[in-house]
Amino acid sequence: MSDVHEMAPPVHISEETSAYWRVLFDNPPLNVVDQAVFEGLQDLLARMDASPDLRVVVFESANPDFYLAHTDMTGKSRNYTNSGGPSGVNIITDTLVRLTKSPVVSIAKIRGRVRGLGSEFALACDMRFASRENTILGQPEVGAGVIPGAGGTERLPLLAGRGRALEIILGADDFDADTAERYGWINRSLPDSELDGFVDTLARRLASFDRRPIEAAKNLVNQVSLPSVDRLLDGRNAFHGTLAWPETQQRVAALFKRGMQQEGDLENRFGAHLAHLLDDHPKAV
Repeated sequence: MSDVHEMAPPVHISEETSAYWRVLFDNPPLNVVDQAVFEGLQDLLARMDASPDLRVVVFESANPDFYLAHTDMTGKSRNYTNSGGPSGVNIITDTLVRLTKSPVVSIAKIRGRVRGLGSEFALACDMRFASRENTILGQPEVGAGVIPGAGGTERLPLLAGRGRALEIILGADDFDADTAERYGWINRSLPDSELDGFVDTLARRLASFDRRPIEAAKNLVNQVSLPSVDRLLDGRNAFHGTLAWPETQQRVAALFKRGMQQEGDLENRFGAHLAHLLDDHPKAV
């Protein structure tokens, strides 16, 4: 039986073996990425750093409809996420950069909706595999009046190319898993019935290998495929600048009026709502 430990409430770790851990996001009702999630991820990274036998970590969700919805837009988490992490940069950039540069392989196993900061978390993982029938991805920030602030504008062009990255970011719409696979956003779109077995087999395969060649190979790939920390910080700072724009505040208020961060049609079909967000009489979307 797996050795299960509870860290910060929304992040749970299951040690399948000393070399293979599974991490479960459980932040009801929608797995919004808030302060508690980042506190849990910081705890996880500290444990990963202290676990020399560890080879691979798989991230999954307790909610089959929401992998990670998006960042907490209430402002309650802002002071924490703006604070400095162990590397000296803000907590969000610190967490995602440390995850990407860790010698441990990170795999996002995606079911449900993954948008905004949730998508940017998945982009920071080394690999992404998604349920064909039950995955929706999006970078909806521009439609909400802001811009991606945790690596979307920096990582997506390297994976999908300039044109497709602009389609994703400027279009601010929802994408299915098959399209995301074709674009390079995710590694593979798999039938839902095959997702668990595929990822578990890959993770156990990686866990059987020696750590030093995994770390060395990942480090070399990182050198030719990652945006610089300075570029990521530029994006984060630009995101914070947008929060003061009056048009942004108008759009965010309209999103909350329609039910943002509550269970319902807005969160289920976020992309469809954005084109009519400021209509006096919202159209059927």
